[in-house]
Amino acid sequence: MWRGALSIGLVSVGVRVYAATEDHDFRFRHVHRADGGQIRYRRECEACLEEVEYTDVARAYELADGRMVLLEKADFDLLPGAADRSMQVVTFVPVADVHPVFFQRSYYLEPEDNAVQPYVLLRLALERTQRVAIVKVAMRRREVLAAVGTRDDMLVLHTMLWPDEIRVPDFPFLQREVTVKPQELAAATSLVVSMSSGFRPGEFTDDYQEALAELIAARTEEAQPPPIPPQRDGDHAMDLLEALRLSVERTRFDD
Repeated sequence: MWRGALSIGLVSVGVRVYAATEDHDFRFRHVHRADGGQIRYRRECEACLEEVEYTDVARAYELADGRMVLLEKADFDLLPGAADRSMQVVTFVPVADVHPVFFQRSYYLEPEDNAVQPYVLLRLALERTQRVAIVKVAMRRREVLAAVGTRDDMLVLHTMLWPDEIRVPDFPFLQREVTVKPQELAAATSLVVSMSSGFRPGEFTDDYQEALAELIAARTEEAQPPPIPPQRDGDHAMDLLEALRLSVERTRFDD
């Protein structure tokens, strides 16, 4: 959650931003099949072959000739909108004009205590005009294009791709002339109409995730405790809390 302000000209609506969606995928770890040890990835410098601490990692852009342009955190702080928490409304457009291909993630906007009245006023105006507000907002230290629309009694922020991030379809079949007979179109239209209904999300289930959950539950009895990694010469000492955690887990599994 982070705080910001939805700005429309001289009007500013203070809001709190919350993720409107969540990922229900199962997260798997890569482990060694022989002993269950977790496969980890080291931040290793290819020039000096040493492991690099996260605080020593910088960001660089590779030029076409292979040279690297090094950028520090202070450089990004100077970019437009890097620290700005306002959502500047650029324009209002019909809902149907924004194709779903532009959308990325959705966030609920909750009004600050002193902004409930203008929040509700904006929501009602968007519903009455069937429009969304196109805004620019800084998220994760970069400027993002987004649309603010409505869902039930909430304003919802949908982050969007920039127009130059949408690929132009260029497929050979688009150059072919296709003739569709009137009776074929009538039959296809009839099929669509016969299978049409209102969109009720609760009717749809993720069969794959449900089957995967059942598979994991069935294999729970076979689950093994994670091994305690041995210390090698030259390695940094294992974090004490991590070692204690692994020891407690092993004891719990052995009981």
